[in-house]
Amino acid sequence: MRTRTLITLVGSVAALTLPFIAPASAADTVLTTGSLGGTAVAVGDVLTAPLATGTSATLYSSATGTSGIKCTTSQFTATVTANPTAPGTATESVSGQSFDSSSCTSNVLGVTGVTSITVDNLPYTTAAVSDGTLTVTPAAGSTIQTTVKLTTLLGSITCVYQAPSLSGTSSNTDTSINFTSQAFTKTSGSSLCFSAGYFTAKYAPVTDGGAAVYTN
Repeated sequence: MRTRTLITLVGSVAALTLPFIAPASAADTVLTTGSLGGTAVAVGDVLTAPLATGTSATLYSSATGTSGIKCTTSQFTATVTANPTAPGTATESVSGQSFDSSSCTSNVLGVTGVTSITVDNLPYTTAAVSDGTLTVTPAAGSTIQTTVKLTTLLGSITCVYQAPSLSGTSSNTDTSINFTSQAFTKTSGSSLCFSAGYFTAKYAPVTDGGAAVYTN
């Protein structure tokens, strides 16, 4: 009886002194890589995405029209600033959004080419919610702004468009970010600049070091 008690005691002490090994579990953060519930995206990681294959980024003069500017090459870059437990809201600092002017065309009467498209007042803040909604906002006291330089029959012109914020959605089907007819107002430019701009684009896949990013 004494021997059995001693063995039991030694076994219990040994069990308590062994390192606790927990089974591997899926991440529970809003942003993960590899899959839903995959590896948590770390704060400070840089996310990138080009336009989805076969799509274009457009800035049209109306929400339902097809007159304006179309680009087939664009990319954004954003740094993750917060990635809390899901459900929740992750945040990113958008430090770059580029458009390759050589891929851009315009069908606006009198416009013969697109010289450049520049996104101003960066960085912007993106809030990515677990339900798939996205909101892009500028710094306090600033505005989201895009400067478009065009070549026309009358020479070069510069058109500036502004918006207080942008709303979009994310999809885990193709790890994409989508913006549809986001309204901009012309704040300066000649009469050849359309008075309002509506931005539409689909960026995919969103990746972190080459791994697809999912919203949980």
